[in-house]
Amino acid sequence: MSHTSRIYFDNAATTSLDPQVLEAMMPYLTEKFGNPSSIYSYGRETRLAIETARKSVAKILNAHPAEIFFTSGGTESSNTAINAAVHDLGCRHIITSPIEHHATLHTVENLYHRGEVALSYVKLLPNGHVDLEDLEQLLAGCDDKCLVTLMHANNEIGNILDIHAVGEICKKYGAVFHSDTVQTVGHFPFDLRNTPVHFITAAGHKFHGPKGVGILYVNENVKIKPHIHGGSQERNMRAGTENLYGIVGFAKALELATEQYEADSAYIKGLKLYMMEQVKKQIKGAAFNGDTLGKSLYTVLSISFPKTEKSEMILFNLDINNICASGGSACTSGADQGSHVIRAVNNNPNQITVRFSFSKHNTKEEIDLVIGKLKEII
Repeated sequence: MSHTSRIYFDNAATTSLDPQVLEAMMPYLTEKFGNPSSIYSYGRETRLAIETARKSVAKILNAHPAEIFFTSGGTESSNTAINAAVHDLGCRHIITSPIEHHATLHTVENLYHRGEVALSYVKLLPNGHVDLEDLEQLLAGCDDKCLVTLMHANNEIGNILDIHAVGEICKKYGAVFHSDTVQTVGHFPFDLRNTPVHFITAAGHKFHGPKGVGILYVNENVKIKPHIHGGSQERNMRAGTENLYGIVGFAKALELATEQYEADSAYIKGLKLYMMEQVKKQIKGAAFNGDTLGKSLYTVLSISFPKTEKSEMILFNLDINNICASGGSACTSGADQGSHVIRAVNNNPNQITVRFSFSKHNTKEEIDLVIGKLKEII
């Protein structure tokens, strides 16, 4: 394999920018550079571009444009929602899971350590799904107003939450519900009008859009205060000159992802199933993490391999061979603390875990090459 042919199987971390998205962004990087807050036509043109993007995103998610706020990405969106739930909506108790993204976990831990909230972790079932009975018991036993923050799909093992079931449970107990939907917006259809959720998040770079731009959806019945103070941008909610080309790129990427959803999702799911088959056939002792064939992301496959001296260096060896994948073992030596997700669902010190995540640009030929390398390494 030549050094130029890189196999990129880390699409859950970030994706390549679609050429059509770049094309939509270009005019705003060059001649259309007016400040959206200016009153002359130059500014009005860029202001219009932002509002057109907002309407487009809202329409695709079946939300109201006033419910969509543009941010710098998933981390900012989750931080904003969680902090607002505590400081503006009066939540005194947070219920989350041990396998959330750090953007959520570190935010709730910070609030807990500052003495602002009580904190509970919902139990997980053996397949990595959230135990909904335990969630209901936690809510029933909670005297204070609760915030439930549970991700729609896990970025390491791919498990998908029943967001409607959780929303209904939250409704029953008057809890605020925030869902980190970074792995699912742009990968699945949404109907927010008919989804009982207060906050969801997204990041453009997970579906072939630009990095550094995302959204926070805030249900119209929720009233929160500004979190960045200054100018009147984003309807006074987030001051600072807008990331114009990012916003235009985000909307374009979401439009393309939505148009191509049927074909792309079927194709990518085929790749995942093909890789599972080949691993089962050709690599002894390999196991899959999460509910891989059930409620699971079609983009993500987490595989645990038997730990040997050779396999301990698996990511390094894949990297040398121009194969990009990401780690996620329960415990690893050195600075890397290992994955909190894998520890929670499969705490086996005799296994090395690798996450492979796919996009429409991957092929079966690439999978064959990777399987060949894995056989050599293991």
